[in-house]
Amino acid sequence: MSSHDDDILDFDFFDDATRETTGTDGAERAGDSTRPSGGGPRRPQFRAPQGLTPILRLVGLVAFAILIVVLLVVWGQGCSNDKKRNGYEGAMSDIGTIGSDSAKIGSDLAELLTTPGLKQAELETKLGGLIQLQQQGVDQAQGLDVPGPLRPATDHAVEALELRVGGMQGLLDTFRATKDDDSKNATTAGEKLAAEARRLEASDVVWQFLFRVPAEATLHDEGLCDSLTEPSCVRAPASVFVENVELYTARSMTAIWQRIHGASTGGSPSGVHGTGLEKVVVQPAGTQLAPDTETTIKASTDLAFEVSVKNTGENQEVSVVVTLTIPKGTTPIVKTQTIDLLDIGEIKAVTFKDFPEVPFGEKTSVQVSVKPVQGETNTANNSAEYPVIFSLE
Repeated sequence: MSSHDDDILDFDFFDDATRETTGTDGAERAGDSTRPSGGGPRRPQFRAPQGLTPILRLVGLVAFAILIVVLLVVWGQGCSNDKKRNGYEGAMSDIGTIGSDSAKIGSDLAELLTTPGLKQAELETKLGGLIQLQQQGVDQAQGLDVPGPLRPATDHAVEALELRVGGMQGLLDTFRATKDDDSKNATTAGEKLAAEARRLEASDVVWQFLFRVPAEATLHDEGLCDSLTEPSCVRAPASVFVENVELYTARSMTAIWQRIHGASTGGSPSGVHGTGLEKVVVQPAGTQLAPDTETTIKASTDLAFEVSVKNTGENQEVSVVVTLTIPKGTTPIVKTQTIDLLDIGEIKAVTFKDFPEVPFGEKTSVQVSVKPVQGETNTANNSAEYPVIFSLE
């Protein structure tokens, strides 16, 4: 026998011995249930395949890795959506601020044109200042960094602001060019002024239909405003420059030019000036009050008083102040409104509302007065007192 064969025998011997010893020890540990009495052969024992556990661990790790990837994707999408929303919200907020400032300039322009006793020099100075402010708004809008899909609509917002600058500059140029004209040319001057003012009206159309409507369509397409009633809906801002289109008609601009032209020559207002209280109607009932008849008024949250005032003079009147008073102990209810512009022979109404605490069940009155305009001498028809009783039914 060779030495190689001896090695094999030695290996087999020790291997068998090892198995035998292990089996004996296992039988002793397991008790009689693993080996029958009498020293019979060992019962076969089931052992799980040694390679299954690593596979299960690998499957678990793969599943956990997939879960992590999914969570990262969802988190990344959430961050991307938040960034997108913030970008659009920021853009709309910036444009909204510029639009609000522009609307305020429009309000200031209307107030300027309806200022009693306004002279040419004052007009030129203040109107020039408003133009500069609006030009700053144009510059700000042009420099905005907005999301790409909003750029076309935003460009139209800039166009609307530029129309406002151009319209006001046209008014200023026309006032300057006609300041030395004879009063016989008032109608021509008024028509020129009205033509320039059409750009102001056009700016509101451009802002609404070329900026706001397309912008809101884009916000909808981007999933930022499925319904306008949603609290989280991103909205495109409004901006109205001309609140009262009647102010910029040829007739009104003619009267404005005459008033400013006359004031610039100095002296007191010429011609007949005057206003008159036409009627007071209770809404929503539609009952007209009478100075010599007591009227029972049903109080409700919709209660309102519609006061109509007429220009009874021969000149356009501006900033006509109307006051309504209801006596109530030591603290009467007092409300005031202003009619910006009242042309010759024109009747306009203002509505007073929000009366939460009227004096119920007692005789009282509704007092209405119209403040005399500059140059008005006859004030007999400027006020009236109407006896009333407020009832809950």
